[in-house]
Amino acid sequence: MNDSVIGKIKQGLLATTGVYGADDIRAAADLIEKISSNNIETVRLMFADPHGILRGKTVTSRVMPGVFAAGIGVPSTLLLKDTAHKTVFDVWSGATVLDGLPFDGAGDLLLVPNPKSYRVVPWSPHSAIVLCDVVHRSGTSVTFSSRSVLRTAVASLADAGYEATFGLEVEFQVFERLNDSLEHEQASMPPIAVQTRNLTQGWQYLTETRYNEVEDLLDTLRRHSDAMGLEPRTMEIEMGPSQFEFTFEPSDPLEQADRFVLFRTLVKEVCQRRGLHATFMAKPKLANAAANGWHIHQSLHSIDTKRNVFTPQTSNTLTKDASAWIAGLLTHAQASCLLTTPTVNGYKRYAPYQLAPNCVQWGTDNRGAMIRALLYAGDESSRIENRAPDTTANPYFAMAAQLLAGLDGIKREAVAPAMTSTPYDESATKLPSSLIEAVEAFENSKLYKDTLGVEFVRYLAHIKR
Repeated sequence: MNDSVIGKIKQGLLATTGVYGADDIRAAADLIEKISSNNIETVRLMFADPHGILRGKTVTSRVMPGVFAAGIGVPSTLLLKDTAHKTVFDVWSGATVLDGLPFDGAGDLLLVPNPKSYRVVPWSPHSAIVLCDVVHRSGTSVTFSSRSVLRTAVASLADAGYEATFGLEVEFQVFERLNDSLEHEQASMPPIAVQTRNLTQGWQYLTETRYNEVEDLLDTLRRHSDAMGLEPRTMEIEMGPSQFEFTFEPSDPLEQADRFVLFRTLVKEVCQRRGLHATFMAKPKLANAAANGWHIHQSLHSIDTKRNVFTPQTSNTLTKDASAWIAGLLTHAQASCLLTTPTVNGYKRYAPYQLAPNCVQWGTDNRGAMIRALLYAGDESSRIENRAPDTTANPYFAMAAQLLAGLDGIKREAVAPAMTSTPYDESATKLPSSLIEAVEAFENSKLYKDTLGVEFVRYLAHIKR
């Protein structure tokens, strides 16, 4: 069977247009056998849209040879929607051109499955998820798709002789669902919010008793995360009511972005099956609710030496590369907010004295500063932490922003400004106070026009407007 499957894939569109190489074809054929041996009935072919939301199609396992041969079509409008899931580009007049091609008539793009991303769905073990890239029918990549944007940034970093390691620290809330808001008049776009109440009262940060109250849920989320290869490290009771945090083993940026979108989906789907409602919203409009942040831990390694170039000889000092990287992140902080804090709601989190930043500053192990430097002599885990992002971010875009902004600092041999011990100083440069401020900063960014292209800047700004 394997040889016949390989033959079919070789003759298909993905192989003949060069999307799949020999290794991809072999991996696809091996995966088809694995799907059969695992008794998988359905395969969820998913990609991350501009908001980091997983979309795609579920197919029966028997059609997977054809999917690996020719891809599977999805409407191009899936890349043209705002956060209310409304298509916000004109697709009926022929006026929308992206990637040099017309996006009209809601025509198809192709999903290209990545065989290495295969994961059985633990809460639905007859099904598996395979993450996909998005291409035109010609086989050329859609340059503004999520994985393409991050690949561009990773390649730029590699060209400069570096590799990045990122760590995930993800905050979210889980509530009991009281009313699903499923009446016909509530099914608007966007729909009327569900009604909820807390699982825990909160305000007992990292206490054992609060953990015990929700241990069963957190154990389930941890076990499913482990089963999917997401490598969770800690499960924590966060500050606010019904608020939790998971952290994950460090990895390369693309792997971490995949983990992030899979973890968000896992949490939402598992909780829904339990009669619960999970949210990653930055600042829920609920009485006494705390804000959810996403702290991106990042370090840089030389491709030649494999050493962490942020590790100092003296603790809490900056190496040349660390100083330049921090300088780059700070220089482009306002423009980067569209990629790290992508919703109207997210800017409600930037408030003083809330363990979230509101100024463009860095500090040594200071949780109020935008950049928290954790740099210790001889410690290969030395890293910096960007505390500006929130958990609604598209992780592919947010991580690309870290790489491109930090790399710009290194290329310019920039030097970080003096560290702060007063991160909420009113005289300091502020982060954007609204989404529209972030849109305007992004539109005016020479860095993102030069690295991701003028067309990408226009595309994302249009969606966010």
